[in-house]
Parts: sequence; C-alpha cells; structure tokens
Amino acid sequence: MSTNTWISAARLRTLPAALAPVLIGTALALADDAFHAGAAAAALLGALLIQVGTNYANDYFDFVNGADTDARVGPSRATQSGRVTPKAMKVAFIVTFALMIPVIAYLTWRAGWPVVIIGVTSVISGILYTGGPKPLGYMGLGDLFVLVFFGPVAVGGTYFVQALQVTPEVIVAGLAPGLLSTAILVVNNLRDIESDALVGKNTLAVRLGAGFARGEYLLTVLVGALIPVALVAMTGEHLAALAACGVLIPAVPVIRSMFTQSGAALDPNLGRTGKILVLYSLLFSVGWVL
Repeated sequence: MSTNTWISAARLRTLPAALAPVLIGTALALADDAFHAGAAAAALLGALLIQVGTNYANDYFDFVNGADTDARVGPSRATQSGRVTPKAMKVAFIVTFALMIPVIAYLTWRAGWPVVIIGVTSVISGILYTGGPKPLGYMGLGDLFVLVFFGPVAVGGTYFVQALQVTPEVIVAGLAPGLLSTAILVVNNLRDIESDALVGKNTLAVRLGAGFARGEYLLTVLVGALIPVALVAMTGEHLAALAACGVLIPAVPVIRSMFTQSGAALDPNLGRTGKILVLYSLLFSVGWVL
C-alpha cells in the first residue's frame, strides 16, 4: 500500500470543509483580541484528523455495507478497489481518531470539559455517519450532520478554545461553512443517486429525488454566501466581511452545472464547491478582521 493510496483515501477535496471553519473561528477570535496560537493550531489539527478519520471510516463502512461496488459513479475507493484491505482501513480510521486524544487533552486543559463533549461527539458522529446499525448517511441525516459539525460546532469550538466563551455572532458565522460544506455533500449525493438507491443508501437525494438535491444545492450556496449580511446587521460593524458574498459569482456556473448535468459529469463540482468554500472563508476572515 503506497503513500499515494492513503492520500487518495483521505479525499483531499473534502479538506476545505475542515479548514474553513477553523479559519473563520480564528478570525472571529482575532477580531475580539482573543487569538491563541496554540489553541488555534490544535483546533486545526483536530479538525483535519476528524475529517480524514471520517473519510477512512466512510471508505471502510461503505465497502462492508455493500454501498461501494464496481458500479459506483464516482472515483474508486481504496477498500472497494482492493488497494487497501478492509482490516487495514479499519485500523487506519481507528488510529486517526485515536490521534485526537492528545489534541482533546490539551484543549480540555486550555478550555475545560466542554471540549471533551465536542471532541467525543465529533468522533462518534464521524464513525456513525456510515457505520453502526443505522448509519446517519444511510438514513438521510448526513446533510444535518455536516451542517452542524462543520458549521456552528467547528466554528464555535475553534472560537471557544481561544476566547473561552461563545457569542451569538459566532454561531451565526458558523452557519456559512456548514451550509457550503453541505453543498459539497449534495454534489456527492446527487452524483451517486442511482447507485446509492440500488444498495439502500437512502440519502436525502435518494429519498426526495434529484430535483430536491439540486434545489438544496442552490439554497445552501445562496444562504451560506449571504450570512455576512446577517452578521453585519447584527453587529453594525465589519462591513468588509460583505466581500465574502462575492463567492456567488464563481458559484453561478457550478449551480448551472448542478441543474443541467448528472452522474460522473458532476464530479468536478466537488472540487469547485470546495474552492468556493475556501474563497468564502478567506474573504470573510480577512474582511472581519479589517
């Protein structure tokens, strides 16, 4: 098993969902004179470990549950393709999540017991997303999981371990990366709608149809990009953060693609939506601090 195989299994295109909320939470802390370098770095490491661990767990559980087969539309998975044995992938996600222990320990020492709850529930949710007797992703709850844990929880948690408190503005700010990360998931679910239906993976796209999924993508991108408007209205400050709304411009061709294409043709939209999320987080963070 080569290093490239493990890197591929980590699904680098999904990492913006881990990076963006940490960047935003840190910018919010910096603007409030509460920046803490050690806590910010630990939050970033923890977010990346959770994302990669979840991806490894997804690779393993989708294979053993029969969801990943040679008929899947998207890129082949490491376990499904035989490049990694199920046992090795199981060990990989367990080890990756275990690396969270020192991160949680440090941040608990820094910010207290709420960190334990955030860390443990994030890890458990990452496993239950495709694992367990009733996987969240197979019940149509994956969208809610991504919205909450890659949004308010990740942004609020990053801010909390630095500022040692959370404000309403932080939670609202967390909705943007949560919504845009959900949009990434919607691309995946719409692309795989037919193969998922065949194996009983009842995502929202499968349950409610392709039309719903396309509308969900439009809504998550539109509302996510306009969150700065709500924040400026709440605070009366940080007008420069409105620049983040500009991500709607590069989002237009992606939205058009979501409504006119299907199957494998949608695969590039994963990376394109990830770039929109990164651009949003950069524009918002810089604008909020200015």
